[in-house]
Amino acid sequence: MQESERLILRPYIHSVDFDIISKWITEPREHAMWCADRTDFPIADESFCALLDDIAVRCGDAPFVVTSQEGTPVGFFCYSVNTDSNYGMLKFVMVDPAQRGKGYGKEMLRLAVRYAFEFTGAERVHLCVLSVNAGAKRCYESVGFKYCGTDEGAFRYGNEVWDRCHMVKVRDCICGDSI
Repeated sequence: MQESERLILRPYIHSVDFDIISKWITEPREHAMWCADRTDFPIADESFCALLDDIAVRCGDAPFVVTSQEGTPVGFFCYSVNTDSNYGMLKFVMVDPAQRGKGYGKEMLRLAVRYAFEFTGAERVHLCVLSVNAGAKRCYESVGFKYCGTDEGAFRYGNEVWDRCHMVKVRDCICGDSI
């Protein structure tokens, strides 16, 4: 378990966390930006479990929740590390909309990156964000993720075509300050 001044990173517990986080995404477009329609909207128990099972089997992903010090979930993400390349991957990052604007997203990402570097030994952490999700891109950049490529036209939502942006944060090999 990782901690910061305000947040605690812990494994996702479906029976405790699902009913809370399933209510965080209330609009179809926001849902598409979050998961590229990889699970039902609204988020349904069975399809969410199937998604988590699929990415666990295919990629080794594990789901995590970030809670306040009082234990209230404020964020969610999945993480895996490729042990051959030592590259970590963050997926399905979301923050409780009632908690946005309080710095929890940045703090959660710092905890996730610290976990990736210190616990799993990742040399870099990668994530993807759809081009229309400007708020998420700004949040990722604010904690040190850098743009490293685009898959043009990777996703369609209605009449819109969205690019998938790749971002990476490299472990600072000189000292751990950038974590």
